[in-house]
Amino acid sequence: MELFEIEFLPEALEYLNKIPVKAKDKILFNMAMAKSRKDAKLFKPLQDGIWYFRAQYFGVHYRIFAFWDKTGKINTLVIATHGIVKKSDKPEKSEIIKAKAIKDK
Repeated sequence: MELFEIEFLPEALEYLNKIPVKAKDKILFNMAMAKSRKDAKLFKPLQDGIWYFRAQYFGVHYRIFAFWDKTGKINTLVIATHGIVKKSDKPEKSEIIKAKAIKDK
C-alpha cells in the first residue's frame, strides 16, 4: 500500500536529468520505497514543513527537497521541489528557504 504520491516540479525533474543515470535510479528507487513505508533514512523532515528524500550513490549524497500538499483532508501528495548534492552534514539553509518559498507559492 502506498502512503502517498509524488509530484515533481520542473526543477526537480531537471535536477534528476542532470545527475548520473545510476544515481537517478537510486533516488527514484528510494522514493518508491519511501512511498510504501515510513523510514527517516529515505524521507526525512527538516523544518517549516520541508522534507527531503535521501539517497547515496558512490559516496555522493543526493537530496530532493519536498513538502506535503495540505489541501486535502489527509496527506497523500508530496511535491518534490528541487535537488542538490549534499556537501555538508546539515542541509544548506538557503535550500530549505528555497523549498519553503516554493511551498508558500
